[in-house]
Amino acid sequence: MHDRRAPLAAVAGASLLLSACSAGYTATGESSDVSPADTITIGATAAPASLDFTTTSGAAIPQALMGNVYEGLVSIDQNGDIQPLLAESWDESADGTVYTFHLRRDVQFSNGAPFNAGTAKFSIDRVNSDAWTNGLKAQMAKVASTRVVDNNTLEVTLSQRSNTWLWTMGTMIGAMMSPTAVDNLANEPVGTGPFVVDNWAVGTSISMHRNENYWGVHPTAKRAVLRYFGDAISLTNAVRTGDVDVAVGLQNPELLDSLSKQDDLNIEVGTSNGEVVLSMNNKRAPFTDVRVRQAVMYGIDRQGLIDAAWDGYGLDTGGTPVPPTDPWYTGTSQYNFDPDKARQLMEEAGAVGTPITISVPSLPYAQAASEMIYSQLRDIGFDVKIESTEFPAVWLAKVLKGKDYDMSIIAHVEPRDIPTLFGNPDYYLGFDDATVQQLLAQADFAPEDQFSGLMKQAVTAIMDQAAADTVFNLPNIVVARDGVSGVPVNLVSDGLSLAPITKTSAKEGS
Repeated sequence: MHDRRAPLAAVAGASLLLSACSAGYTATGESSDVSPADTITIGATAAPASLDFTTTSGAAIPQALMGNVYEGLVSIDQNGDIQPLLAESWDESADGTVYTFHLRRDVQFSNGAPFNAGTAKFSIDRVNSDAWTNGLKAQMAKVASTRVVDNNTLEVTLSQRSNTWLWTMGTMIGAMMSPTAVDNLANEPVGTGPFVVDNWAVGTSISMHRNENYWGVHPTAKRAVLRYFGDAISLTNAVRTGDVDVAVGLQNPELLDSLSKQDDLNIEVGTSNGEVVLSMNNKRAPFTDVRVRQAVMYGIDRQGLIDAAWDGYGLDTGGTPVPPTDPWYTGTSQYNFDPDKARQLMEEAGAVGTPITISVPSLPYAQAASEMIYSQLRDIGFDVKIESTEFPAVWLAKVLKGKDYDMSIIAHVEPRDIPTLFGNPDYYLGFDDATVQQLLAQADFAPEDQFSGLMKQAVTAIMDQAAADTVFNLPNIVVARDGVSGVPVNLVSDGLSLAPITKTSAKEGS
């Protein structure tokens, strides 16, 4: 057994661990008789309640589908770098506004429809249409036009150069979709990827069989199954007993002690994009006062919280909403734990004794952290109540959409989501700062060598205003049974790629 505990931040997949409701479907699927030896089974906790990320927020949908069912023109590797995928190569104009993509030939969607420049144009244009309602579509708004040059060449023109657009094309907004298969995305996703969904039981599992007409290297496994468990204990028991081959995203580190004693299990700790944000409603008193927000920043012992609630796993990023794999990560903080300073700020703001309610979603990491946060906020002068909020339905309606809350705590797992969290005053954080908005805009269209520097300035401005406190970054804890290899440990983009996963008993099939 290999236990690689490391203080790595959670980094991976602006959105939240959310999902919405829809009906599932069951298709017969040719792979129903595939043996367990040729099946990879992955255990996770957050289940999608729809398979349509174009209209539904939530990390669980792209986690299951991106890289497995859907592919983009480009992909993001484990180091966060852009790699060719459905585009073999691309050219960029001198002013950075025109991209010419040279597409792979002889690629088909799983329904037999061809992938070409026309379908690529359709996919990009559709994100900017009313068909997409997921708020992340804003990342595609900088596309001014798309043009089919020939069957295998697509030209995309941006309204201005962008340091972020091509990278985001490796996430779900860049998913290539067949025009003949977008009428039932919530139930039957169709892509060019190495797997095809053949069975989906809402809240329980998603089963996929290998796409035998896949253009690339076929997965070793003939079948991949994502199984969802309601709590960390059930997931832990499943990997311990062999009901699943791999458990990803374990959210109770205390359970690792028992797993570490089992010789046939291997534990790895990688990075994820899970910024655990202690949010303050910037548009509701007392958090309209920057001194009160700064008091919260000084009043929370982030490393102590990691040690107490997460057994030392995770990373204190200095309160900043930046995973360590992002180029603008510094790890420094202007808000070291200083309860005396926090009390002083509370006195100056006249906020001592102010009643506040923390709306805590029913998620293991949030529940584990809330008790210590409650105690420390009381210690600096707040009159604190905790309100358990069912997740996702109630939390989504009350906090994210309704903005009816004082404080909350949730992991934001979408990659490079600072513009979503802090650049949009209508977002649930309610943070509205002209300087930050200007710096984020400048960073995007500035010369590439100025990008990281401007992003660091934007982060500094966000922290000056104490917009929110990232109490820690979730680690990506992966537990795999002996013989299983190729599990992605670092979650840099929004998909969990299943094709590289193999187990020694699986056999290469025709």
